[in-house]
Amino acid sequence: MQAYPKKIVLCGGVRTPIGHIAKSLAHFSAEELLKTTFQELIKRVALDPDKISGVVVGCVGQSFSAPNIARVAALKAGLPEKIQSVTVQNNCVSSIESVSAAARYILAGEGDLYIAGGTEAMSQFPYSLKGSRDMRQFRSLESVKSKWGTLLQDPEVAVIDSIEQGLTDPVKNINMAGTAEVCAQIYGISREAQDAYAHESLRRCIEGWNKKFYPTHVFPFQNNGAVVLEKDEYPFLREDLVAKPEMYAKAPLAFDNSSYSIQDFYNEFGQYVDGKKYEPEKTKGTVTLFNSCARSDGASAIIVTTEEKAKELKLSVLAELKSWGFYGNNPAHMGVSPALAAPVALERAALTFEHLDHIELHEPFAATVLSIFKVGKERFRHDWESKHKSGALNPHGGSIAMGHPLGATGIRLLLNLIYAMQGDPKSRHGMIAACAGGGMGGALIVEKRG
Repeated sequence: MQAYPKKIVLCGGVRTPIGHIAKSLAHFSAEELLKTTFQELIKRVALDPDKISGVVVGCVGQSFSAPNIARVAALKAGLPEKIQSVTVQNNCVSSIESVSAAARYILAGEGDLYIAGGTEAMSQFPYSLKGSRDMRQFRSLESVKSKWGTLLQDPEVAVIDSIEQGLTDPVKNINMAGTAEVCAQIYGISREAQDAYAHESLRRCIEGWNKKFYPTHVFPFQNNGAVVLEKDEYPFLREDLVAKPEMYAKAPLAFDNSSYSIQDFYNEFGQYVDGKKYEPEKTKGTVTLFNSCARSDGASAIIVTTEEKAKELKLSVLAELKSWGFYGNNPAHMGVSPALAAPVALERAALTFEHLDHIELHEPFAATVLSIFKVGKERFRHDWESKHKSGALNPHGGSIAMGHPLGATGIRLLLNLIYAMQGDPKSRHGMIAACAGGGMGGALIVEKRG
């Protein structure tokens, strides 16, 4: 077991409702979402801002209008100028990184109370012009404007969608949905199994809202005193799918359609489909919009401190942070990385998989979740699938239902975990785990307190 000189604990945490891309939260910047989340957290736990050592924030699509978004949001939230403010970027595990980084700062003696956060405003990810400033038309903003009529005719100039660019791995040149299809092909995950998993995620999420689980830590997002969004948006946009699961079968396939066949997919990415070859009439595509997570906007935050500091400030301790671990694998197989990161965190906590009473697993795609179930069992004897069937894994739904505001998702998982454990008197140990573009996986283990 990895021994820490201080007990690191997690106190109150909150998040915004998750807004669907281009919907209710579209006009709010990532720093605005985060600022409001900081303010709500401090208000809920009655924390004196002068007691904060710093903030550490995960953000994937940080804009040039808010460099070091942790600092920008902290100051806009009215936090003291003196505090340390750091932004971290580890793709979809960014706010798992922010929590573990805050713990590292405490263990290194740099401070004793941090707010760890995550934020993303995918609705505001820009389109950009790709070119070099040594080109005449790019030497100034004025020259760009004056050449605008003919600019895009230049073969050295391109318009870039930053979402698509960010979701495409620059090493393997495959987008994230493509990596999910790769996993589905390798591990034989059918479309029907993916649709069934996605349907259950949505059902559990809506049930969680109806049974008042989510209001324990999700606050209504307001603007000028008016409520903009009270609940996670996407599950209620798709609510009819719970009663009509047959609708999943009508969603078009991402990589097996009239314009791009599964044979085209194998021609382009078959080198990553280990041990499988395209078979005419037999090989089928599987990944669809409905069995994938949505693009989203939102922010999350949690207090990371020492047991001693929590007692001093009379903060309610929800969990003790026992360990964390990160593990990298082939970027084309990024979706199975949680199965590889979990053993690292478990070993550091001196626990087995069977010790885990509750798990929150990121769901970018049903294909990757079901691949984790197979990899975990075959390589490590970790029965993720049984945990899911029993309701110990993602009992209140997951990213497929809620959406995925990139940098905020890690702490979203952590909030789901610790508040579910607070409601279960029998639970003791829990774990969150997520994959990230580039082949990174992250896992974090807690022990319930309180």
